[in-house]
Amino acid sequence: MNTEATPLLARRRQALGASYRLFYEEPFAPVRGEGVWLYDQHGTPHLDAYNNVASIGHCHPAVVQAIAEQSALLNTHTRYLHPSIVDYAEDLLSEFPQPLNNLTMTCTGSEANDLALRVAQCVTGGTGMLVTRWAYHGVSNLLAQLSPSLATGLPTASHVRLIDAPDTYRGNTFVESVTAALEDLRAHGIRPAALLTDSIFSSDGVFTPSRGELAQAAQRVRAAGGLYIADEVQAGFGRTGAHRWGFQRDSVIPDLVTLGKPMGNGHPVAGVVGRAELFDAFGHQQRYFNTYGGNPVSCKAAQAVLDVLRQEDLQANAQRVGEYLRQGLHDLAARHPAIGDVRGQGLFIGVELIDSPATRLPATALASHVVNGMRRRQVLISATGPRSNVLKIRPPLVFTREHADLLLEQLSATLAELP
Repeated sequence: MNTEATPLLARRRQALGASYRLFYEEPFAPVRGEGVWLYDQHGTPHLDAYNNVASIGHCHPAVVQAIAEQSALLNTHTRYLHPSIVDYAEDLLSEFPQPLNNLTMTCTGSEANDLALRVAQCVTGGTGMLVTRWAYHGVSNLLAQLSPSLATGLPTASHVRLIDAPDTYRGNTFVESVTAALEDLRAHGIRPAALLTDSIFSSDGVFTPSRGELAQAAQRVRAAGGLYIADEVQAGFGRTGAHRWGFQRDSVIPDLVTLGKPMGNGHPVAGVVGRAELFDAFGHQQRYFNTYGGNPVSCKAAQAVLDVLRQEDLQANAQRVGEYLRQGLHDLAARHPAIGDVRGQGLFIGVELIDSPATRLPATALASHVVNGMRRRQVLISATGPRSNVLKIRPPLVFTREHADLLLEQLSATLAELP
């Protein structure tokens, strides 16, 4: 344990609730960020290969400037007329296929998913929800019921059905699982409201479904009277490389799309994009008002992110560097049998660690050793999946080949020193 961090750790434990968690056996205490780097109090740089919130790099000057300038002018709610939210909505919606032509802004991805569920339940008249078995969609009471990764052993709510993630490594039963869940809802007299999926299935272990699977699942849910909601909080804004949004890989258009985290590069801004008729039907029955959702400062931050994504061509960078990094990881897998699978898209990569190629049993302890070993080597990654055995590599989109080489070098060294 870093002795200099011990007093702060003790104060944190005293002042904050028990539900908080820290990364790493030796907690990391950054004091400054720039691009893909986080610096501790001694100025030691740590390569950030995990934080997708700072999607265009930590403390990007364009975002910092946009926030500062608008903060010095005005910040208020959407009950007053202001061009920032209209300008941003028009620009953001130009990035979406028709008929996704309306935006409602919130402050967090949790609020965005909560609103999307309210819309779905309102317009369909149903309550039934389909989510994957280890999903994470938010922290509100409603979303916690749809986020089994938050707590193990708790009973699933009666209106929720858990479906299999599209596991391309151990066997994919995603579409069949959706069909079975819909049949079970019908057998219990529950009308479906929506299928809600993270487009990169991050918490389930980082999966990209085979071509057409999301479209098939959406078609079956719609035929049963429900909607398809694409949770793009993690997969969106060019992270998957080939497309701006994760759902586009499957050539399917959702009914609603939820956005968050990367939208403001760390500033709390999020939203729901969807078909106008859905928002119209919802708005005629219910009011929705979010005091800070869509405020001028948030909109300026989000606009700066969108501008930088285009100006610096970061989606193409995610594609190029992601392919390079995955190839390097495949090369490592040829030398280290503990690497069972390398998967993902763009700069969202999962590396599944196993006990042996013969059994493919999840190597949970090994993954923990690797994550903490990398942290000691000043490279930050994490682990995900039901058994926490999938290394999660998800750096800011300004990650370059040189950064990928450093990550591969340190990962190879970490694997080599393990028993």
